Amino acid sequence: MKLSEHAEEILEAMWIAIEEEGAAFYDPARMELPEDDAACRELTAKSLVELRHGMLYFRQEGREEGKKTIRRHRLAERLMMDVFNIKGEEGDSKACQFEHLLNEGVDTKLCTMLNHPATCPHGKPIPPGDCCAEARQQGDLGVVPLTEFRSGQEGEIAYIQTEDSKKMQKLMAMGVLPGNRIILAQSFPSYIFRVGFSEFAIDTALAREIFVRRIER
Repeated sequence: MKLSEHAEEILEAMWIAIEEEGAAFYDPARMELPEDDAACRELTAKSLVELRHGMLYFRQEGREEGKKTIRRHRLAERLMMDVFNIKGEEGDSKACQFEHLLNEGVDTKLCTMLNHPATCPHGKPIPPGDCCAEARQQGDLGVVPLTEFRSGQEGEIAYIQTEDSKKMQKLMAMGVLPGNRIILAQSFPSYIFRVGFSEFAIDTALAREIFVRRIER
């Protein structure tokens, strides 16, 4: 369901107040919303919420949509802070902008890439999606550090997680780029891997910063 950004923000605020703080309804005054707010009208027109005595109440469809909306927001926070290393207020701001791009299906891919996180960077729960239940059932860990691979295992590089620009440049020069295939040849005493026709050796600390998606042969 496609909603305006403002409508999604209202659903997020309602989810936190009702589902996490235990309120029976949401007071629009908390967001300084006028009585004729267009986003509130949008939500009531789509039968997602009810407006009674100036307060907003979830309908069943709205509760489910609110769950999806807060899930996208908290996954976006994980992406900004864990992968892009954008912390603090800037990370929160970027996550608020990015979450609206996570349409149906994109959030699933992001959740899988992040290895189905249970909480956001602030420790708040991320409502699980169908992909999380399927991963648990199948024992699929999704994207993991290269250190989780066994010798001979093949994967696809998902991303590099490092704050050190020199390390980033070193790995990129080796061909460690998202989408490239990687095969771990050896894990002790150093990690030796192949990308294309080239073979490289790195230490454990650097191997932990390469995140890969398993590929079953």
